[in-house]
Amino acid sequence: MISAIVIVIVIVYLVLIGSLIYGFDNVETFKLQDLEAKTKFSIVIPFRNEAKHLPRLLESILTLNYPKDLFEVIFVDDNSKDNSVKIIQEVLDTSRQKRDTRTDNINIIKNSRNSSSPKKDAVSSAIEASKYEWIITTDADCILPRYWLDTFDEYIQNQHPNCIVAPVTYTKNDSFFNRFQTLDFLSLQAATIGGFGLKQAFLCNGANFAYRKTVFKNINGFNGNSNIASGDDIFLLEKFKGLDAKKVTYLKSTEALVTTYPVDNFGQLMQQRLRWASKTTQNPNGFSKIIGSIVFLGNLVCIALPILFLLNLIEARITIALLVIKFAIDFLLLFKMTGFLKQESVLSSYIFSSVLYPCFSVYIASLSLFKPYYWKGRVFKK
Repeated sequence: MISAIVIVIVIVYLVLIGSLIYGFDNVETFKLQDLEAKTKFSIVIPFRNEAKHLPRLLESILTLNYPKDLFEVIFVDDNSKDNSVKIIQEVLDTSRQKRDTRTDNINIIKNSRNSSSPKKDAVSSAIEASKYEWIITTDADCILPRYWLDTFDEYIQNQHPNCIVAPVTYTKNDSFFNRFQTLDFLSLQAATIGGFGLKQAFLCNGANFAYRKTVFKNINGFNGNSNIASGDDIFLLEKFKGLDAKKVTYLKSTEALVTTYPVDNFGQLMQQRLRWASKTTQNPNGFSKIIGSIVFLGNLVCIALPILFLLNLIEARITIALLVIKFAIDFLLLFKMTGFLKQESVLSSYIFSSVLYPCFSVYIASLSLFKPYYWKGRVFKK
């Protein structure tokens, strides 16, 4: 009986990941066509205590290829306690003293707090101050690629969407801990693309997320989920889908790839993953909850199988076969994603990571049911 239950769980997991791989292949890669730039963007960047990362972000903004009269950058200060604001202001002042016009379209505003979610308030504050129709959000710890806006512009000209989800990955894979995080993050990115390919979009990342301002206002922005601190991305995604799912699309292009940094230690990693997991139970997307449950059970089975074998409750050949199936299908999904992003080198840590990951995943999922998380020096309860 136990063997049958475990086998069924692994088969269901196999079908799920296999479907996401099929969906991943179903999403066409978008290539730049060198069209004349037309779309005007308001880039929204909330920040709190990001002095460490802002110089690199600012440098990447100043090297964007897009015509500067077609975009603006709105930094939203969420009550930073470090010298984040000073760093941005010094760049602006130095640039303007040299009569460098590249910073003329960059502004800093204060976050106007109206809800339990600082991030959503910051995005809403920026949208109210924005000049242009297309809002594109990213994070202060990110680096933007040179042809980022060009790619979004040409995609908009070709596809005419209301909402665009685009890829994000980690840079700095110089240690096992960083590669472990990257593999975990890439699995989420692969699942994101796979969901779009199955026409069941359920994930996105606010570090690379764009949408029409008029539609954002038509669906009343974050109203209805502003009591939840996290989820400025996926709850908005669901609202856009509810209005017109066909106009919610994925921009599968490395030219639009935003990079960010893994965290520095396990404590930070745990808090980050708790924050991500905290919005899962609140997500109205039933498909997302089904996937979350199957993945949880699949990882739980990986932990249970060796124990069941030692207790003589399952045969060795079944244990080995099920573990091989689980690790192989996970590897195939990650192989697809790392190939797309040209990050195959992180697969060198796959075997050891795949042994540790089930324990890590189950641990975080269990903690998220009752434990608060810390984010930017604040405590948020579930």
